[in-house]
Amino acid sequence: MRILIADDDRMSRRLLEGALTQMGHQVVSVADGLEAIRVSALPNSPPLAILDWMMPGADGLAVCRAIRQRAAPYVYIILLTARSRHEDMVAGLLAEADDFLKKPLDPDELRARLRSGERVLALQERLMAAQDTLRHQATHDGLTGLWNRAMVFDQLERELARARREGQSLAVIMADIDHFKHVNDVYGHAAGDAVLRETAMRLVAVPRSYDMVGRYGGEEFVLLLPSCGLVEAEIVAERVRRAVNDKPITVGMITLPVSVSLGVACASNEHDTAETVLIKADEAMYRAKAMGRNRVEVSPTDMHPASHPTGALGSLGP
Repeated sequence: MRILIADDDRMSRRLLEGALTQMGHQVVSVADGLEAIRVSALPNSPPLAILDWMMPGADGLAVCRAIRQRAAPYVYIILLTARSRHEDMVAGLLAEADDFLKKPLDPDELRARLRSGERVLALQERLMAAQDTLRHQATHDGLTGLWNRAMVFDQLERELARARREGQSLAVIMADIDHFKHVNDVYGHAAGDAVLRETAMRLVAVPRSYDMVGRYGGEEFVLLLPSCGLVEAEIVAERVRRAVNDKPITVGMITLPVSVSLGVACASNEHDTAETVLIKADEAMYRAKAMGRNRVEVSPTDMHPASHPTGALGSLGP
């Protein structure tokens, strides 16, 4: 484990550094509190710190408070001190120190304190991993890894607000896999899931890096294209159509031709909401279905001169 030690007494610092090194730890050593604060703020700084209580620049309590003011990752802090009064321990705990080491240093006590710190840090790491997993599950589709329906709405509302502020355009593409029920009915749901995953990968490969792709539900997907006008969005939609349709999807020993029907819509006025823009894109997509599938259709309500420029849509307002 990497450990930060801060002590202005050179002899004490070297003894502690030697003991930690002998135990197999990597040590980052500094001689005052201000340097300890600086090092602890660096990327990939040590997860455990042993701080002398009395140091120039900033004492151990001040360093502890400075570290606690920052967000994760958590740093386990041990205060090194000769003080043993009750009020001193209370002061250390109020500064959010995790543990104490008494001077002069006892190697067995040091080893025991470090084991306690390692257990806490391991638990913290597991909790953070679980939190990240829950956050991902709450925002992403479990099958394809794309944004889920709730996040599609959330991101679309954010982009609509930004488009209004900056006077920019915003396009939405709704894509639906053609004859998907036939795939499930004939080849089974495992094949259907494989088609959904591969289609999602092909959708993500087409747009710009800052465009967003989500699974809207079932076999429907949504692409959000910030700062993109209707003409540009129609071109992107056609590229998506070709990316999905040009190469069959192989599922085990089965090769399945897959196509998508796409509807394109834009936020064409300041009264458009996430729901209305999605409805326009959805209606255009169903028209593509009705006109033979495997094609791109544009929302008729967006087919007017203000929707076609590739730059800002003035009607969105500042």
